[in-house]
Amino acid sequence: MLKYQFAEIEEKWQRQWDQDDAFKVVNNPEAKKYYALEMFPYPSGKLHMGHVRNYSIGDVVARFKKMQGYNVLHPIGWDAFGLPAENAAIANQIHPDIWTKSNIAEMKKQLKRLGLSYDWDREVTTCMEDYYKWTQWLFVKFFEQDLVYKKKSPVNWCTSCETVLANEQVVGGFCERCDSPVVKKNLSQWFYRITNYADRLLEDIETLHGWPEKVKTMQKNWIGKSIGAEIDFAIDGFDQKLKVFTTRPDTLYGCTYMVLAPEHPYVAELTAGTEFETPIREFVDRLARISEIERTSTEAVKEGLFTGRYAIHPLTGSLIPIYVANYVLVEYGTGAIMAVPAHDERDYDFAKKYGLEIIEVIRPTDAEGEYQQTLFTGKGVMVNSGPFDGLTIEEGTQKIVERLVAEGSGNATTNFRIRDWLVSRQRYWGCPIPMVNCPDCGIVPVPVEELPVVLPRDVKFSGKGESPLLTSDTFMNTTCPKCGGHAVRETDTMDTFVDSSWYFLRYTDPHNESLPFSKEAASYWMEVDQYIGGVEHAILHLLYSRFFTKVMYDLGLSPVGEPFKNLLTQGMVLKDGAKMSKSKGNVVSPDEIIAKYGADTARLFILFASPPEKDLEWSDDGVDGAHRFLNRVFRAVTDEEAVKGSGEIVLTHEDEKTLNYVMNRTIKKVSEDIEDRFNFNTAISAVMELVNEMYRYRESAKDRWNAPLYGAAAESLIKLLAPFAPHLMEELWNGMGKTRSVHEVSWPTYDAKALILDEIEFAVQINGKVREHLVVSKDATQEEIQTAALALEKISEALSGKQIVKVVVVPKKLVNIVVR
Repeated sequence: MLKYQFAEIEEKWQRQWDQDDAFKVVNNPEAKKYYALEMFPYPSGKLHMGHVRNYSIGDVVARFKKMQGYNVLHPIGWDAFGLPAENAAIANQIHPDIWTKSNIAEMKKQLKRLGLSYDWDREVTTCMEDYYKWTQWLFVKFFEQDLVYKKKSPVNWCTSCETVLANEQVVGGFCERCDSPVVKKNLSQWFYRITNYADRLLEDIETLHGWPEKVKTMQKNWIGKSIGAEIDFAIDGFDQKLKVFTTRPDTLYGCTYMVLAPEHPYVAELTAGTEFETPIREFVDRLARISEIERTSTEAVKEGLFTGRYAIHPLTGSLIPIYVANYVLVEYGTGAIMAVPAHDERDYDFAKKYGLEIIEVIRPTDAEGEYQQTLFTGKGVMVNSGPFDGLTIEEGTQKIVERLVAEGSGNATTNFRIRDWLVSRQRYWGCPIPMVNCPDCGIVPVPVEELPVVLPRDVKFSGKGESPLLTSDTFMNTTCPKCGGHAVRETDTMDTFVDSSWYFLRYTDPHNESLPFSKEAASYWMEVDQYIGGVEHAILHLLYSRFFTKVMYDLGLSPVGEPFKNLLTQGMVLKDGAKMSKSKGNVVSPDEIIAKYGADTARLFILFASPPEKDLEWSDDGVDGAHRFLNRVFRAVTDEEAVKGSGEIVLTHEDEKTLNYVMNRTIKKVSEDIEDRFNFNTAISAVMELVNEMYRYRESAKDRWNAPLYGAAAESLIKLLAPFAPHLMEELWNGMGKTRSVHEVSWPTYDAKALILDEIEFAVQINGKVREHLVVSKDATQEEIQTAALALEKISEALSGKQIVKVVVVPKKLVNIVVR
């Protein structure tokens, strides 16, 4: 008997696919296209099971669509800039370029071992000059449209390392490297003006019909559109007004104190030279070491200090104390709020703690008599609001805004939670920002014909100070493109999210040396028909990609305004109930699984164990089970005599009819599960039922073999499993004497007539465990089905000596006999 030699089979077909350029795709306007894309990986050096799951899902979709007759674009590349490479350079004295390319080479081998159908000719690597040239080109184009600007902004600064830290490097206000305090430091930073597109980004979410609702909701919340009013409060003894944004101008008469964010520019000015200056400066310094998430958490204790200053109410003229507090952020609204403790929970907690006045100005419409409630956040009518008493919230909002406008103290406005995208990084290993600083001309973009601005090699990685680019004189010193005088290059590099915000367009035309991509190529391939990746990228990466696509659409570069037609966010791979991580010691290496069982087993298990959008619990037994199943498939199809036979299928006996029915039912089920629902687990389960039926037929039909029928079942089985276990199916297809790759043939279709049965098969269970199968007339009564099941020889033997509690018949599916 032949043996399933998975290592030999997989190596053989990977080599053959490489030789044949089996997955190379060309632009063909005459053919219907399909663009399948998984989020490209960061080259950390080793694939993990999360990668395997992501790429296996994408590969099933790509192979399935190719067999359906689509011209499929299925590319891969590397999100290759980033902090880990720079940290490796500091720790190991190895250049980030060397470290990154070595990791790419290793991970590329791993991806090829999985048998993924990538067109490697379209591979892009974001740290290569032929890619980041165009990232810089786009930066300049955005700058020309006033969508890029520079301003001072606070960054995390480690007092010991003397360097800027990313938010994720700050743990509890301390540097994760050296455990020293982290403070805020103002640096000039580059921003993309994403807020210019806030309305369109929000409105067009409604067009994303193929996206999960939870992701669309997360994006809506991140953009955070709020309709309200900006109100100007004069400050007693100060020549500047304090501007606040509120969504509830109807509560203006209930404002009893003001709050400034610790970073608000007025804080230092209002307290300078007063007794409040030192304690407030110390308070602000302490808060600078706490993340925004911690500060604004619902569990965080509200705390603040009085500034010694008062604002003047714009309608009543009353004095309102001004506080600095931890629960207001400078990034939202104006960085200052009017606090209405009777109708806002955070304000209420703060007012109760510090003994501040609470004035009720909204009362429930059904309240009777003197209303005593001190916190009410619902709808009602206005009270204690002078001439506006008795108005509804909606009426009062309109009237108060009209009054403010008339008096020059405010206006109706719309505010967004989203802030402009800070893209500056004080790093080496990133895309250089193509700008120069000239003492005479100011900030000047590098001419596009001089791009790329190349990362220099003569830098020093100390881990201290600002960007390592500052250590390269050859990089720093240049000439001004405008006046020809001496200028200094920008030493910030770009956030790596910039690199991943347009890579999907580069795949459509990866070798273009004149443009980032041609509109002709992009017009053929875009939108991405199916995008696949982790839900952790639901906000930033996807939002930035949408922003870039819209800007490029407006520039006449992109043919579409949205990049991704359909989105699938797969769950995590867990082991022992926790996400796999080195620190937990629960990592399963893909290399080990492939060496022991083969890539097809790894793929099949990870696709069978859970629906793709759910978390997957790793199971060694599950991997064994997947391997055993592939061995069953191998044995079912490698019997040369069994699979020989062609011509018309004639069905004479009941077991032939049943096999034909199961074959067609399986084709229908698998097709629908992949096409409509991505239910790969139930698709594989259906194929397992087909294999079981093929084995039952082998037992029952030894003396009257129907070769055309079994051959058709074997061919259907191979085609159905080809996207899941591509190596073995290619081998079995070839073993049946087929000369064309199974991945090039058409996806099987089912015969609807074959799904209409004169007879129905039931699984017969005892206490929920399948013991036998029963075939009865489709017109059989429930009593007849029950009687026939109990009369089966295997069932009768298994029931010997047991008491039957009840018999449950599930129509057209199963009979369950409950015994004790």
